[in-house]
Amino acid sequence: MKLWVLRHGEAEPRANSDAERRLTAHGREQVLRSAAELLGQPLQAIFASPYVRAQQTAGLVHEALGFDKPLQTVTWLTPDTDPQEVIAELDKLGLEQVLLVSHQPLVSCLVGMLEQGHRQGPSMSTASLAELEGDWPLAGLMTLRSLSHP
Repeated sequence: MKLWVLRHGEAEPRANSDAERRLTAHGREQVLRSAAELLGQPLQAIFASPYVRAQQTAGLVHEALGFDKPLQTVTWLTPDTDPQEVIAELDKLGLEQVLLVSHQPLVSCLVGMLEQGHRQGPSMSTASLAELEGDWPLAGLMTLRSLSHP
């Protein structure tokens, strides 16, 4: 399985709620730089948090890649979701090439859990993209192939 984990681009500092924060112009530029790294990858699905900034990020990637399947919004990619829950959801999907678009602290915790078996993951700034590979999406059994920061 190949899994890409993308943190949303830079967002406005304030909105009526955290879930309503939108991408800034700089955030959109960051996302497009990260999307370029996904060109040519045989993605089967793009899953995104329902938060506005993640939806905007996933939408930009979707468009930049000319992805032909609909973007899938899931509640299990919000900032405070337990990484074990995400791993369980990934296991149920049975897909081989997946992009997840989410937030801190989840993205770092998830990468740490998949690679090292614990929540202490790498620092992921806005629009950071992690690429993991392994036979199964299980704690400690995936290899971090790359981590880029636009």
